[in-house]
Amino acid sequence: MSKKRSIGQILGPLAIPLIAIGILVIFNLIRDPEFFSIVIKHNNDGNAVLAGNLISIVNGASELAILAMGMTIVTAACGGQDISVGAAAAIAGSMFVKILKSAESISGGTVVLAFICACLIAMVFGAFNGTLVAIFKIQPMIATLILYTCGRSIAYWINGGATPSVESPIIKAWGSFIPGIPIPTPVLIVILMAIIFGLLFKFTSLRLFTQSVGINESAAKLNGINATWIKLLSFIILGVCVAVAGTIGVSRLGLINHETLLLDVEMDTILAVAIGGNSLGGGRFRLSGSIIGAYVIQMLTITLYAMKVPSTDVKAYKAIVIVILVVIGSPVVKKKFSKFVGDLRRKRAARSENSEKGAA
Repeated sequence: MSKKRSIGQILGPLAIPLIAIGILVIFNLIRDPEFFSIVIKHNNDGNAVLAGNLISIVNGASELAILAMGMTIVTAACGGQDISVGAAAAIAGSMFVKILKSAESISGGTVVLAFICACLIAMVFGAFNGTLVAIFKIQPMIATLILYTCGRSIAYWINGGATPSVESPIIKAWGSFIPGIPIPTPVLIVILMAIIFGLLFKFTSLRLFTQSVGINESAAKLNGINATWIKLLSFIILGVCVAVAGTIGVSRLGLINHETLLLDVEMDTILAVAIGGNSLGGGRFRLSGSIIGAYVIQMLTITLYAMKVPSTDVKAYKAIVIVILVVIGSPVVKKKFSKFVGDLRRKRAARSENSEKGAA
């Protein structure tokens, strides 16, 4: 006979983020039935584009979703988190603008070169963090505290303390809409990044090696896996994600502001990983969970703003809701809930058995 399974067992690690999204959707539909309506508007360039709260959610969470993908790999391999992603994104964004401003005109080739340079510098700083963690065995949060502290100062130095703007149809399209395509470009970039990671995991052993190192580093070494290289590689991969997010942030505004670019995104990124059902202690992971976690956080933010909650209070309300979600998804609560459900099933089975005996 097939056993009945709970919703949590069916959805697995994705149960918490999917249930959270479901609750937010129901709450918003009750509060405002038109909350998720999508309309077609014409932007300043005269192009027809999609608009509405739902578009704002998926578009606004783009940088967070991309950073959450990279953070998931680091967390799985190292059992810790990188708290310098916002500062590193400011550095990558500053380098991106520096290359663009050094050219006489911004062409497609210039943008590609600037993006490559942004990726390279972010990968270098990612390798720096990875070296401290993988070789010198420093706890990830402590190791990345260095760049968290000085990263925005480095971004400040790259452009001589200025906040230069960049005006180009290519840059504008990168941060908003490609003419003729109604879907925001950052959303398409998130999809592209997810596809790249999916192909990487399918055609390489990166997922297996990363999880092996995160679950038991000593056993992974005995099986011939270079744990040091896997940890270092995870930070380099995160560096690429940081560069992509940083360039999107710059392109949205058309300028670089090293002080505000992706400010305080670190905690949201870590929370997206946790809400997504991934263990912050390393090991098995699901990128899809982290991506959904990013959208949960953004949907919560948009919901609070729609309820006219003052911007100064939004973080407090977010913290309360996120703490509840994280506690519900904790191993202790899951274990107690499973035990409670198991006890109910045994009692129900016992009553059913007694009823059958009485009938006989």
